[in-house]
Amino acid sequence: MKIIIAILMFSFIILVHEFGHFILAKKNGIVVNEFCLGLGPTLVGVQKGETKYSIKLLPFGGACIMLGEDEESVLEGAFNQKSVWARISVVLAGPVFNFVLAFVLAIILLSNIGYDAPVISEIIEGFPAQEAGLQKGDRIVKINDKDIHLYREALFYSQFMSTDKETKLVYERDGKRYETSIMPKLDKKSGRYLLGYSSGVRVKGNPLTTLKYSAYEVKYNICTTIDSLKLLVGGKVKVNQLSGPVGIVDMIGDSYDATKESGAFSVWLTMINISIFLTANLGVMNLLPIPALDGGRLVFLLIEAIRGKRVPESKEGMVHLVGMVLLMGLMVFVLFNDIRKIFF
Repeated sequence: MKIIIAILMFSFIILVHEFGHFILAKKNGIVVNEFCLGLGPTLVGVQKGETKYSIKLLPFGGACIMLGEDEESVLEGAFNQKSVWARISVVLAGPVFNFVLAFVLAIILLSNIGYDAPVISEIIEGFPAQEAGLQKGDRIVKINDKDIHLYREALFYSQFMSTDKETKLVYERDGKRYETSIMPKLDKKSGRYLLGYSSGVRVKGNPLTTLKYSAYEVKYNICTTIDSLKLLVGGKVKVNQLSGPVGIVDMIGDSYDATKESGAFSVWLTMINISIFLTANLGVMNLLPIPALDGGRLVFLLIEAIRGKRVPESKEGMVHLVGMVLLMGLMVFVLFNDIRKIFF
């Protein structure tokens, strides 16, 4: 069951991503040869006008295949014949649609369960928060000059970004703001540096509040993805801690098992929550300036916009080919790492 749910979630998220490319391509008069879900041989295909719509054998990935995207073409409707800004809009549309999907899903989630307010519900005895005078009901406003709107932000920036350094914390009590500096304490049980507070407060607001905090939800997922990459580059997160599709399927399965006894509606909301993270993550990863990804293509397009002429196609193609090979190598590593974590 968890595999079916994971495939449906991945397929939907990727379909929205590729649909972004598709819509902007059509908008700019670019010929789309094929719009497909999945990879490999075609199972079902329908030709409508200039575009073939198909479902492939392997239920992973998808594509919006445009005329002149990866080959030279002199036809009017070719991707490479359009202006640089038209091509930038087409490439950028995929990640943007992922962020839009995250926002829509966040609205659905928060309309039902509210947002996790950064309001302290418990002070852990013997930890720095207690010594600093923090109390139940205090609202965390800032951590190290980082604005806090959700409790998960407070948790992430205090546990992962602050580590063993002094943390500046601004909190609100009875309408007044206070500032304090706290030195995190190592919790031997979890192996993490903690300030010593927790929260279980969820708030359901009016429609405008829901829209605002849905935007904060998307911002949180985007920012934590970027900050996690910084931790990886900085060596604070090890490469073997990375998870790929197999690890994500396992996470989805664990979440399904944990919520199925509460009913289908709880499972539905849990899957929406995971989907928000996945689609925001996909949007960010695709914008990274890595060859073969949307971000890598954007780099070449921006260079073209600045120089006023294109980078030779042979050189760009070689860079993307090398990038694809490296990405495939990383995917193989992550796959074996996922399997190792599950079985060993």
